Amino acid sequence: MSIKNWPEEDRPRERLHRQGAEALSDAELLSILLVTGDSNAGLTALDCSRRLLEEHLNLRNLTRASCDEMCRTPGVGPVKASRIQAALEIGRRVAGQKRQMGRVFQISQDVFDSYSARLRDARQETFTVILLDSKNRYLREETVALGSLNQSIVHPREVFRPAIQGVAASVILLHNHPSGDPSPSEEDVRVTERLVEAGKLLGIRVLDHIIVGDGRYFSFFDQRRLSE
Repeated sequence: MSIKNWPEEDRPRERLHRQGAEALSDAELLSILLVTGDSNAGLTALDCSRRLLEEHLNLRNLTRASCDEMCRTPGVGPVKASRIQAALEIGRRVAGQKRQMGRVFQISQDVFDSYSARLRDARQETFTVILLDSKNRYLREETVALGSLNQSIVHPREVFRPAIQGVAASVILLHNHPSGDPSPSEEDVRVTERLVEAGKLLGIRVLDHIIVGDGRYFSFFDQRRLSE
């Protein structure tokens, strides 16, 4: 039976309106994103959602799944998979936005706590620049590169453009290692050295470069790896 033929009090979308999103199970929330199920197989959107969760065990694992991997579940096509990925990414970004305008990042742990939820499950490396004012207060952030870091992808021009436009006094560099191991590679070291030197020429100080792994991180500042 299609969900639209269920009693109204049992339909996920109507329950969300009446009781709030927190009252719904993971499968029910996903079913709202799917909208429809697989009519050929006699599966409702909720059936497809449950199968999707069974195959990936939980929502966190689902954030790591590609569209192709999601599409292996009956009733889930490219459009539905893209919708799920977008919703999960929004949730991940919200989880990482504990910081507020004007917040001061006092230590590297503050940065890790704010961004780890968003970056730890990312499937590719994401290089972000956090812009700070003269008192090290948060202004905004900018993602400047996606993919394996190298000096052609992470170019000083792209890194410092938002800092110059945003009149930032200093920046914190941030990226993730999808492997879960935050230890810096030789390329990470070279890129960091190049950006620190470029910042000196521009009068924009690089306070730290933090690499986020799974549950841990590496700070160039803490390890005294930033050139003076």
